[in-house]
Amino acid sequence: MTNVLYDLPGPKARLRYRIIGILSAVGIVALLAYVGWRFYDTGQFEPLRWEQFQYKQIQQDLLDGYLTTLSAAGTAAVFAVLLGALLATGRLSDHLVFRAPTTGFVELFRAIPLLILIFFAYYGPIQLGYKVGPFWPLVIGLTLYNGAVLSEIFRAGIIAVARGQSEAAYALGMRKSQVMISILLPQAVRAMLPAIVSQLVVLLKDTALGFIIQLPELLYYGKQIGGRLPFGFPYVPSYLVVAVIYIGTCGLLSWFAFWLQRRLMGGPKQVKTTAKAVKLADVGQSV
Repeated sequence: MTNVLYDLPGPKARLRYRIIGILSAVGIVALLAYVGWRFYDTGQFEPLRWEQFQYKQIQQDLLDGYLTTLSAAGTAAVFAVLLGALLATGRLSDHLVFRAPTTGFVELFRAIPLLILIFFAYYGPIQLGYKVGPFWPLVIGLTLYNGAVLSEIFRAGIIAVARGQSEAAYALGMRKSQVMISILLPQAVRAMLPAIVSQLVVLLKDTALGFIIQLPELLYYGKQIGGRLPFGFPYVPSYLVVAVIYIGTCGLLSWFAFWLQRRLMGGPKQVKTTAKAVKLADVGQSV
């Protein structure tokens, strides 16, 4: 009996995979080259379209938009993680009075598009006569949607924890709330860290929806910069700069999550010890 769940590819399969990989890489490079050539052919790389990025005011606008993006994403991420943990705990409750409403909450807000949640949070108070800024409606929409998604991630991580650990905690006299907070949730977060970070990266990118309600975030300033007539309406250069900033930020966040997971999963290093072989006769003589 073997523990391997699949057959290792043979020489022909490895060759086939290698050929597919090479062809895919060539296709991607060719596509990027074609897109770059089309940009060049339409004058998107002309110095006039990129000249504005050397002005301090443009750089300051991009920096302000980037800080607003990070602020909205950070605030929504904290609230979404807390809401997700609370909803996951409610869905795993033994009491129907907690389990039913949390299940309904999760299913409801996972099904509603994020943009509609943002519109409700922004235009709803306005219809009631309250004037609100665009920052908190964006945060509320991101929190509700991502909190519902994160609750399922937390719930899956908690279920994946070995049942014996919770049973041992109950045997020691711990209450269910103590078991959930001290035993299950920390291990669930550690196990599901890649999925949690992936959802937080999605949250960060979704902050770009804030420009629809006039939040001065990164994409908002990118659109404003791209609409300047004296520079030939440089929308493509402006959006390329914004895309590079998003890619760099998301990549940095993913790298930090990878480093943190290795740090958490590594544990203490084992110290190898060596011992000299001792003959049984020598042991008998020493005794």
